[in-house]
Amino acid sequence: MRNLFFAFVILVGGNVFSQSVKILDKETGKTVKNVTVFNDNQTINITTNVNGVVDVTKFKKEEFVNFSHIAYAVLRVKKSTIEKNNYVVHLTKQSEQLDEIVLSVFKKAEKSNRIAEQIAVLTTRDIQRVSPQTSADLLATIPGIKVQKSQFGGGSPVIRGMESNRVLLVVDGVRMNNTIYRKGHLQNSITVTPNMLDKTEVVFGPSSVLYGSDALGGVIHYYTKTPKLSEDEEVISQLFSRFSTVNNEITTNITAEIRKQKWASLTSISYSNFGDLKAGENRSHGFEDWGKVFFYSENRNGNYKENPTENLDPNLLRNTGYSQTDVLQKFFVPLSKNTDLKINLQYSTTSDIPRFDRLTELSNGELKFAEWNYGPQQRLLISSQLLLDPNKKWLDNGTVTVAYQNLKESRIQRKFGSLDRSYRNETVDVFSFNGDFSVPLTTDKKRTLSYGFEFAYNDVKSDSYGKELNIVNGEINGFSNDFKVQSRYPDGGSNYLSSAVYVDYRQDLSSKSTLNSGIRFTNTNLNAKWIDETFIQLPDNDINANHSAITATLGYVYKPNTNWQINSVLSSGFRSPNIDDVGRVREKSGNVTVPNITVTPEFAYNAEIGILKYFNDRKFRFGANAFYTLLDNYIQRDFIYNTDGTKKQQSFDGEDGNAVSNQNKGTAYITGVTASYLGKISNLWKTSGFLTYTKGKTYDTNEPMSSIPPLFGQFEVNYNADKLELGANVRFNSKKDIEDFNITEGIDNHDLTPIVNENGATEQEIYFGSPSWVTLGLNGSYVVSSNFSVQARLDNLLDQHYIEFASGVASPGRNLSVSFVASF
Repeated sequence: MRNLFFAFVILVGGNVFSQSVKILDKETGKTVKNVTVFNDNQTINITTNVNGVVDVTKFKKEEFVNFSHIAYAVLRVKKSTIEKNNYVVHLTKQSEQLDEIVLSVFKKAEKSNRIAEQIAVLTTRDIQRVSPQTSADLLATIPGIKVQKSQFGGGSPVIRGMESNRVLLVVDGVRMNNTIYRKGHLQNSITVTPNMLDKTEVVFGPSSVLYGSDALGGVIHYYTKTPKLSEDEEVISQLFSRFSTVNNEITTNITAEIRKQKWASLTSISYSNFGDLKAGENRSHGFEDWGKVFFYSENRNGNYKENPTENLDPNLLRNTGYSQTDVLQKFFVPLSKNTDLKINLQYSTTSDIPRFDRLTELSNGELKFAEWNYGPQQRLLISSQLLLDPNKKWLDNGTVTVAYQNLKESRIQRKFGSLDRSYRNETVDVFSFNGDFSVPLTTDKKRTLSYGFEFAYNDVKSDSYGKELNIVNGEINGFSNDFKVQSRYPDGGSNYLSSAVYVDYRQDLSSKSTLNSGIRFTNTNLNAKWIDETFIQLPDNDINANHSAITATLGYVYKPNTNWQINSVLSSGFRSPNIDDVGRVREKSGNVTVPNITVTPEFAYNAEIGILKYFNDRKFRFGANAFYTLLDNYIQRDFIYNTDGTKKQQSFDGEDGNAVSNQNKGTAYITGVTASYLGKISNLWKTSGFLTYTKGKTYDTNEPMSSIPPLFGQFEVNYNADKLELGANVRFNSKKDIEDFNITEGIDNHDLTPIVNENGATEQEIYFGSPSWVTLGLNGSYVVSSNFSVQARLDNLLDQHYIEFASGVASPGRNLSVSFVASF
């Protein structure tokens, strides 16, 4: 009896005095198992159970407790603090330490100090601080990325001298690139609004092993917000609103999150209305009229104006405004302890977006186009992700993603002096299925094997037609006649299938070095059919192209001590011709692009080296990455010549122009370096900055490569004290001489740079190139309460007039933006 009594006392006492801590994922609210818990001198070392619970009774009250997990940043906190938080600990996938950022872009959680490639990460806090109008503006703040704009409703990111279909965009594990992503400038990066982003990760250089075709310059991965679980039912809502003076922008975002123990939901709706943009008036570059709009077309929203209208304020860039609506709906459902389900629905649409550079194009000294608009750009994504975490020897974790995308875009054109309006509409349906898995080869997970597969099928429908406007009393009154218009892509339909498998191996060779390696096999199949031969005649109207490629990567990370890290990478990549390469028809600046059904894949071979050096007890970091990329069989748009050596002519919308097509060339190179620093000056002051230099040239024709930006960079300093945060930044670009522009392709838009001989010194116009520029900016935010904060930014403080390299529209002048966030 006495023994039973003592057993009862021990049992009850153990339960009374047991101090069980539950460890949760800060992002999802799920329990985290297999977390190692230890004190500073490691005399206590225990592990959480399968329910993410650990008993910390052995730790002293004022002793520091460390929580460590491979997928999370190490958390060090006093036991007394844990008690105040009701014995609940949240682990996060990133840390304030400069080397402990955890990335997901490599298909699984991986610490940056084990990765050889150059990377960049923008967190939720970074996005809030930058407060960009579009995601293209957000990307422009990342070291090493330059953004081109042909109209304000767009933004084409350039990574290592490559853009458009040579840069891969991904959202929540689903490829955004489709088979009509063109060579030149793309605007698709804005279809994911920054207000819905949780973070953005960028990998620089060829990443074809993990992502397949298109990832020659790098990968930009958007991660949208995900709802979290909660043991207590919660409903959390947030309102964001911003006003900007430079274009009378009004953006409003409403987010509502429902958190329950067995499921969670997040709904986010964002609407932005952008008025016409005001360019800077301080023309320190010395070109008084460059970029001014003296006349513009008022043929918008169903209006009809026979002639151009004089612009009373030439610095106000008429026909740049548009609106955009974005909707995000996510569900998170834990099916079991080891399996989660994410359901993701995204929809983005815009108003008509005026193509500003075409609407300011001149013909015989007069505006050429009365109408040149992109129709509403629509993107629908429906995807489901199965997150597997069995923690078995044969499978540690994995993700299976099934997705459907529907994308619609159109182009509407009409010239002054004509009533003929042409319409070109494209619809792309994309079905994708991919799986990514990871296997630990050792119990300490210092050797891991990842593998996966991907299937993506693109179906393209392209149609075109023409309508003649019926004008009554100076107003549009329907249409009087129909006429034929050449379609942009094969009018008989086209499709593109990509299938691939890959294996990736990562091993810590020692405590100081890590080896990264991988190999991928990709096969693509393209089918296209042309029916109407009124305008274009081809050798074969029904084509099939099949291409395969093996790509590989080998990376090495060496850390001689805690303050140095040296990275080196050898990698290859490829891009298989898509429908746009093979079958596009369009006109620009007197050149008509026609189909070339003989285009074959282009390949990239890359070598790079990077260094990281930490100072001042790892509170300050300097890094530099240098690379050299060899392009083989590269694709470039070039003229088509007749047998007598003259340029072939091609008719388009009633006018003749030079016929050009996408063609395979020989070899070319792109090389460059990005140097950056990040650190704490003190507990209150932080600073960061970067410089990027890129150069590219063809070996076979000795021409500059397209899309190579001039030297550019940014420096900033921030002050953060409790509820107040202040910052200042300097952004700059050096001059790019006209000799460094690629004239043949026209992608660099050399004809939009200032004209040196404005007084008519010669008959032929001589272009200056891209002038240098510098802007200053200030920003600040204040947390009024736990539920309300305000933020203000003053960009381009000196109201400088400047145009980004290769852009067709001036950058914003002095801009004051004010925003607030309210939580309920």
